[in-house]
Amino acid sequence: MRDKFTPIIKIIMAYDHEEQEQLATLKAWWNNYGNLVTWLVTAVLVAFAAWSGWKYYQRDQTSKGAMLYEEIVKAAEAKDQTKLARAAQDIKEKFGSTPYAQMGLLTAAKAAFDANDVKSAKDHLQWIVDHGRTDEFKAISRIRLAGLLLDEKAYDEGLKLLSGEFPEQFAALVADRRGDLLFAQNKLDEARKAFKTALEKTEIKNPARQLIQLKLDALGGSAAAAG
Repeated sequence: MRDKFTPIIKIIMAYDHEEQEQLATLKAWWNNYGNLVTWLVTAVLVAFAAWSGWKYYQRDQTSKGAMLYEEIVKAAEAKDQTKLARAAQDIKEKFGSTPYAQMGLLTAAKAAFDANDVKSAKDHLQWIVDHGRTDEFKAISRIRLAGLLLDEKAYDEGLKLLSGEFPEQFAALVADRRGDLLFAQNKLDEARKAFKTALEKTEIKNPARQLIQLKLDALGGSAAAAG
């Protein structure tokens, strides 16, 4: 009877021997590389936890920034300058990394200007110029701030603000504002050139072309091409 099971026993023993060798190999490998593997796994888990935490933080900041932006809009509509100033300061300090900071401060700047608080309007626009996250918002703020500097007769400062790169879609607005600043300095040839550029960059159906053409006509510029 024993002879019948002898081959089976030998097979089992062979498997057991092979298993022991595999275990011994695994133990040796773990002794050599176990600490490294543990460190790598820990590093991956920590990185994933940090990434998840950062994404949650960004979502939380964006959500709170949106709520504060709504407060700014409501304060602007109510012409509540005290509440508007407080909300604008909060969005700068606490949620400046969110898109709502730029949107909120543009709204706050317009409301401050309408309330004859030019200093606050300039401060809000300058913050976007210095800290804005998107070229479009920064471009709008630079153009509007240059307009306030024009009113203050700070012509060189306004022209400096309009130097450098702008997104292409703002080319006409930048050229027009440059023309205003140059005209105020009595630099008529340069102003004429700037207004011509503004006219060329402005779409035919845009009502702003009429005003630009009037400025050119006043300087003896050429008539706009028929569209």
